[in-house]
Amino acid sequence: MQKPSVAELRPVVHPAGVKDRRSGEHWAGRLYMREISLRVDRHLVNTRVTPNQLTYVMTVAGVLSGPALLVPGIGGAVLGWLMVQLYLLLDCVDGEVARWKKQFSMGGVYLDRVGAYLCDAALLVGFGLRAADVWGDGRIDWLWAFLGTLAALGAIMIKAESDLVGVARHQSGLPPVKEEASELRSSGMALARKAAAALKFHRLVLGIEASFLIVALAVADTVRGDLFFSRLGVAVLAGIAVLQTLLHLVSILASSRLK
Repeated sequence: MQKPSVAELRPVVHPAGVKDRRSGEHWAGRLYMREISLRVDRHLVNTRVTPNQLTYVMTVAGVLSGPALLVPGIGGAVLGWLMVQLYLLLDCVDGEVARWKKQFSMGGVYLDRVGAYLCDAALLVGFGLRAADVWGDGRIDWLWAFLGTLAALGAIMIKAESDLVGVARHQSGLPPVKEEASELRSSGMALARKAAAALKFHRLVLGIEASFLIVALAVADTVRGDLFFSRLGVAVLAGIAVLQTLLHLVSILASSRLK
């Protein structure tokens, strides 16, 4: 069977609004990965590979980003980054293949969310272990492993807080939340939220952004000759994760999403 062209795939797998979703599309997807995924789709849409199978592979790639960081030096950081990029690619491809084949399932949506949780958590735990110098000859400093795990827990909690809005509304017999419901009722809190959104510091605990940061810090560590910058990064990410978990919870409670 002849492979479809990119031009044939695009209107089907990238319908209007896919790249413009406020909370459903990552900037890396819009910037470059959606174009790469189209080229991969061509080789998969006429095969027996299912969207859910792709989601399973996506999750494995995301989880492997953590162990990859335990490889010493810049090589481990780059390998972790590559695993996250593979995760992102397959995160695009599984949905695109599903649209082309018209194979949609609630299980697929669920698996996709589980993969997102695991990728972020694995990367941050791996970063903490990397900063703890688990491959070194000396004593392992478990403080950094703890902080990395704390950052991972915060990243999971932030996602869970958003997902639990849908759970609460469903159990209360309410329809899914609309985008406008996320607007804060307090003008002061809305202004603070806009300022935080402009700085985007909270995104550093997400797997994709964190993977870029980890590579940069690995380069700095190599120049300096120790793990100072990685350890500083773990501490900063743990602080951001804890702070953002609290702020995100407050923003949900102060919005109309639970009304």
